[in-house]
Amino acid sequence: MTEEHENLRLELMTSVEVAKAVEGGIRTVIVPCGAVEQHGAHLPLSVDADHADHLGILLAKRIGQALVAPTIRVGCSSHHLEFSGTISLQEQTFEMVVRDYCTSLARHGFERILIFTAHVGNCPSLADMLPRLRSAVPPSCRVSAFTDSRAWLETWRDAVAEAGGEPVKVGGHADLAETSVMLDIHPDRVRPHAYQAGKLGLLSQSDLELMWREGLRAVSANGILGDPHGSTVAIGRHCIERIATLLIEGFARPDAD
Repeated sequence: MTEEHENLRLELMTSVEVAKAVEGGIRTVIVPCGAVEQHGAHLPLSVDADHADHLGILLAKRIGQALVAPTIRVGCSSHHLEFSGTISLQEQTFEMVVRDYCTSLARHGFERILIFTAHVGNCPSLADMLPRLRSAVPPSCRVSAFTDSRAWLETWRDAVAEAGGEPVKVGGHADLAETSVMLDIHPDRVRPHAYQAGKLGLLSQSDLELMWREGLRAVSANGILGDPHGSTVAIGRHCIERIATLLIEGFARPDAD
């Protein structure tokens, strides 16, 4: 980890340094969210949390005058619980954790809290809790959350096509896009010899309803949505760049606050 990154991560700063940063005008803090859940036989459980860690720093650098709170590494992953190792929070628990982050950060003088999740399965919970998060902090503090999972997945498909990959292999979980992202940020954690194709293409509304009702295995026996074959560092880097732009544009919209 570079010294520049350490200067952006709230948890690696001292209390005195945080106070000075706020006094000096840094009033924006980014709250990344992830998950600890199965990602097929070729990726670790940490994928979403790792991705959130990386995006948080990238967003802080692009936005400027912003710090990054510790990633909320475990999220709402009940639809993955049939697969070994997955850890899931109840929606109420996840909301309490996010709310406590927001109220703590607001108390210390942060006036803009930007929440995103690299696990799209957290999006419905974040969207539902957002009004309550805003009510929990003082009027001087604005809480925004990016919750458009469909836009995230469509951006991945576009990014893969632009980088020369096959969009049909983007399904949203342990697929070409997500595997490529991991090849870029943590190549040592990818097991290329274990690549398997899963259900191709984005899930239909009926597929999504079945997944939420009966779990991911009901729509994909191996837990993969998409196909990791053909993943590359270049595709991963382009996916990261496009998602970072999507998030920044989302937080910049008037209705985001």
